[in-house]
Amino acid sequence: MYGPNHRWIVLSLGVAAQASFSAMFSGLPVTGITMRTDYHLSTAQLGLVVGCLGLGVAISEIAWGLLTDRYGDRKILLTGLLSTGTLMAVMALVPIRSMTALAACMLAAGALGGSVNGSSGRAVMTWFADGQRGFAMSVRQTAIPVGGAVGVALLPWLADAYGFALVYGVLAGFCLLTAAATGRWLPAAEVGAVIRERADSPLRRWDVWRLALATALLTVPQFAVLSFSAIFLHDVKGEGVALAGLIVLIAQLGGGAARVWTGRLSDRGGDRRTWIKGFGVLIAVAMAGAAVLTNAPTPLTVAALALGGLLANAWHGLAYTEIAVMAGPGREGTALGLEGTTLFATGFLTPVLIPIVLAATSSWTVVWALAALAPLLAVPLAPGARKRLVTAEARA
Repeated sequence: MYGPNHRWIVLSLGVAAQASFSAMFSGLPVTGITMRTDYHLSTAQLGLVVGCLGLGVAISEIAWGLLTDRYGDRKILLTGLLSTGTLMAVMALVPIRSMTALAACMLAAGALGGSVNGSSGRAVMTWFADGQRGFAMSVRQTAIPVGGAVGVALLPWLADAYGFALVYGVLAGFCLLTAAATGRWLPAAEVGAVIRERADSPLRRWDVWRLALATALLTVPQFAVLSFSAIFLHDVKGEGVALAGLIVLIAQLGGGAARVWTGRLSDRGGDRRTWIKGFGVLIAVAMAGAAVLTNAPTPLTVAALALGGLLANAWHGLAYTEIAVMAGPGREGTALGLEGTTLFATGFLTPVLIPIVLAATSSWTVVWALAALAPLLAVPLAPGARKRLVTAEARA
């Protein structure tokens, strides 16, 4: 019924689903200044509220991955998009009057919206052959910074000019429109048709866990820049939200372009694990520069943070492709769920811990230095020796 070219439509749906979720996940934290004022939050409370988005994804991702492998990517993707869109619509219509209620809604939004990560990834892995998966998955992952850039550019302005009801309403529209397109054009995969020669679950393999944990450390600078660049520039440099939005836009769009480039290179024989380790070193150097330049003239500080954020956004397609390939046929959803769990757990912990570090040290230099240390620790933790992966693939 569907020809081979339909894979590009499937990829487009995966991009749209990721972008819809990312507009929420990346855009809402950048409304932090307005959110802190409108909801009467302290900086620590703001960090908790924003972190609940990541926590929601983290506590649900493995379950979504297992369900995707069990019931198929179409059912889970539709479930996630429809439920997230409905939640956003309710938040737009019903005023939120307490920090607890706001945090609970963010937690639920992350838990429901996180379903798109594994389900859309599994759909792309199913429709693309080995020599195209790095590129295809990187394009899908590029939807995260691109969708995030849309959220960053749009949501702070909407929040400041019209209030959060319209912010939530726009996010609901993104999710529900994508759900309609998914229902129309994403075919149901034949669940259980793949013969699994590798019986062990990815959740029982230390090499898979090493990759997931290492890439979680690589994500610390990304969430630090995303969640607190606006607060840092406002409180320390006396700048408005526009400059912070510029940092995040550079990080998101530049990182998205780098994802496609590295994905294409990996399809031509590049070692994804070596690339991931290399990005760990580069991100650490960039964030160390941001720490050194904390009190430098604002343009230098902004440039260092933008570069660190860009590099921290550049490797995701490689990691998602690698962990899905490591898991083997029929296990991709579970592996992608594990990857999402560790990454978004970092998305919760980073904005929660940064206010604690600030309270203890009163130093943004320490914050950016710790953000530089995390990716450096990821370098020895990430698995090496690509030959082990080639041997495993030869048996599959």
